[in-house]
Amino acid sequence: MHPMLNIAIRAARKAGNHIAKSLENVDKIESTQKGTNDFVTNIDKEAESIVIDTIRASYPDHTIISEEAGLLTGKDDEVQWIIDPLDGTTNFIKGFPHFSVSIAVRLKGKTEVACVYDPMLNELFTAQRGSGAQLNSARIRVKQVKDMQGAVLATGFPFKQKQHSESYFKIMSALFVDCSDFRRTGSAALDLCYLAAGRVDGFFELGLKPWDIAAGELIAREAGAIVTDFAGGTDYMKSGNVVSSSARGVKGLLKHIRENGNDALLK
Repeated sequence: MHPMLNIAIRAARKAGNHIAKSLENVDKIESTQKGTNDFVTNIDKEAESIVIDTIRASYPDHTIISEEAGLLTGKDDEVQWIIDPLDGTTNFIKGFPHFSVSIAVRLKGKTEVACVYDPMLNELFTAQRGSGAQLNSARIRVKQVKDMQGAVLATGFPFKQKQHSESYFKIMSALFVDCSDFRRTGSAALDLCYLAAGRVDGFFELGLKPWDIAAGELIAREAGAIVTDFAGGTDYMKSGNVVSSSARGVKGLLKHIRENGNDALLK
């Protein structure tokens, strides 16, 4: 195993266990609003500190980009750790048991290792570039769909960018005619991992941040998925608009997105 993946797993498990344990005493969970429909809790920040401290103990010079702490520049900025200490904060606040710790390591702009940990199910999704993807050390592969017929698609509503809601729901309506059903679970990192594990057949969402995507997209790609932006390019880390499935699945998703999305989404 890659030594950085080993540390990422250690950090994710420590933080995940802290998050799960905190649900035993909900009175101590403090929630504040940091943006429109965007919340953070003291547990997010505590989990983030656990992850950062674990990384820094082994790699004190590496740069860290984290959802709550922002950019923590190290002496070595060619290595970047991209962290979401609690992906699915709204679920966590509500006691809806579906959230994750997401950690990816990028070397010279390429994601090398990734892990996403769901502490409620004790499921650890991992990937190393060129070595495939695993769930609890067992190999996982994306399902090869021929088209949208019978496909179950994961998505996330644009709750932070409601100006795009009309266009988004047009895309959803068009897809719903062809696909079997949708799942909207509240953790983009886990959506990408569920795609990798064959639990859903495709995923699309707009307005995501790098820490929402970085780990899950490597896990999906290493499981055989194609990952693109809404225009069919590879600029999703910048745009935050993500489409992922098998090759034919992506083709079907992009067709509906192109036909029904507005110009702002297709840039």
